[in-house]
Amino acid sequence: MSPVYLWVLITLPGVLGAGLCLAGRVADRVAGPVGVTAAAAVTALAIGVALGRPAVAVPFVAGADFGLQVDALAAVVLPTVAVVALLVLIFAAAERGGDVPRAPSRFFGLMLLFLAAVLITVAAGTLPALVLGWEVMGATSYALIGFRWQDVDRVAGGATALLTTRAADLGLYLAAGAALAGGSALELTGLPGLPAPWRDVAAAGVLVAALGKAAQLPFSFWLSRAMLGPSPVSALLHSAAMVAMGGYLLLRVAPLLAATGWAATVAAWAGALTALVLGAVAVAQQDLKQLLAASTAAQLGFVVLAAGVSAPGGGTAQLVAHAATKALLFLVAGAWLTALGTKQLAGLRGAARRWPVVGVCATVGLLALAGAPPLSLWATKDEILAAVRDISPALAVVTLAAAAVSAAYAGKVLVLLWIRPSAEVVREVEDLFDTEEPGTRRVPRTAQTVLIPLAVGAATLGVLALPPLAAELAAAVGAAGEPESTPVELIGSGVLALLVLAAVARWGTPAPGWAVNWLYLDRMVTRLVVDPILWLAAALARFDDAVVDRGVTGAADGAVWVAGQAERIESTRIDATVRGVAAAVRRLARQARRPQTGQLYQYYLQVILLLLGAAVLLILVT
Repeated sequence: MSPVYLWVLITLPGVLGAGLCLAGRVADRVAGPVGVTAAAAVTALAIGVALGRPAVAVPFVAGADFGLQVDALAAVVLPTVAVVALLVLIFAAAERGGDVPRAPSRFFGLMLLFLAAVLITVAAGTLPALVLGWEVMGATSYALIGFRWQDVDRVAGGATALLTTRAADLGLYLAAGAALAGGSALELTGLPGLPAPWRDVAAAGVLVAALGKAAQLPFSFWLSRAMLGPSPVSALLHSAAMVAMGGYLLLRVAPLLAATGWAATVAAWAGALTALVLGAVAVAQQDLKQLLAASTAAQLGFVVLAAGVSAPGGGTAQLVAHAATKALLFLVAGAWLTALGTKQLAGLRGAARRWPVVGVCATVGLLALAGAPPLSLWATKDEILAAVRDISPALAVVTLAAAAVSAAYAGKVLVLLWIRPSAEVVREVEDLFDTEEPGTRRVPRTAQTVLIPLAVGAATLGVLALPPLAAELAAAVGAAGEPESTPVELIGSGVLALLVLAAVARWGTPAPGWAVNWLYLDRMVTRLVVDPILWLAAALARFDDAVVDRGVTGAADGAVWVAGQAERIESTRIDATVRGVAAAVRRLARQARRPQTGQLYQYYLQVILLLLGAAVLLILVT
């Protein structure tokens, strides 16, 4: 396939997105159709380049190119990102008002710019291309999370997400510096071949950047603040796009992690512990979007774990299945928020019965999230567990516990959505309506229709982790011979998920107080990072006032004094000298003007006298 199609794939949404942003309110009427049409074209192009596998490279700096390539991993993820983006934009275009922003041109423009950045990130073959996509993705995510700029809390939530991930993103620059120092051409495939210690430095930098973007411990708290953004933004950013890109990057550089040894172990444990601990955080939440946010970090923990144990096949299947599942659930949350004006679980009791299509689709997504057979995340988690079991029994126990916790928080929501509240409870539920924004009491038919293909994906994409596709996917992404789940293991994990769901339906779920506020990670970061930085800034400010500013002020005062002295010298001496010289010149001029009478005989006489003087001088000299 011609590389032109790859360029068109990434430039089309970027150019149209920039155009919509610049057009402003003038383009509001056509913003939705333009956004959806662009996403449809991107989807077609993504499928085409996935089949054709083109690669392009243009010079960037000496010895390094700006390179894009569609390998097997990108060929799976590119269509996933494009399809999810298309469905999300259709949903946003259908739901005008409520949770969906009322500035269509800017909203759809930013969404398309964000999509272009994600596509660059997925196809990046070199660090310059990766950094470009990574940076634009972070900047546009800030603009989308804080889209309702009139609300200070939403803007602050976007700033928290940006600054937290931005701090971790510095790891990419560290990795690029290590690659240059190690003599690499900045190609991602060349990082495992770096000499020590540059290989370890590059691995550390990439690991930090990826963990920050994927909201893994200890960076997870920013995902909670990001939930203040519109639901379509959450559905795209936290399913197949920005957060998922952290796990995707680790899958891409899994050979680098394995080459260092220690980085693979760190990634594996970071992913497993995030899956378990953030699963507990999800169980404790009473806000649907907050629960889904915590579960996003937890589910991507399995992807990070897969990269750490060199199981990119299982990790890719988990990434794709989770994208469909989480996009579905976030859109469901957005539909109910728009219709009922609340996303509190207490206010959503029985909500699945109000709109059966939405309720059934939500049920499919929640059962998939729980790992219930035969839905998608049941098989993908088991594929990762199969790789873990041969590496570390302790890691396998933590991973299995995390899978069980997944069923607990999914079951908690599922029971509340389908429970038939009593008459007294109905009044309590209705009191929570319209507490977050005015509800419309309707879910547009188009918005309901969009949920169906996502529900189908959440139900069926687990085939990527089952024979024979599992072996083919693993071989395609460079992990031929990756362990596969046995039938006994699949049955065992499925039974475990069903048992946990039954226990939740019977006894409910605990609400661990230590997990309600996201482990107080924001406070920890404030005390360990923000407060020391502010103290240092204050100390530097005092130093500036006492030393730098005083020195500058003293230098200015000295310059003023010198200028005054120079002015006095100029006025008393230099100016008098100049006036004296001028007077002498004027006198000489008057004397020189006297012979100028205008009479020729006087001029002749002056010439004769001059010649006589010259002759006398000549005689005297000789």
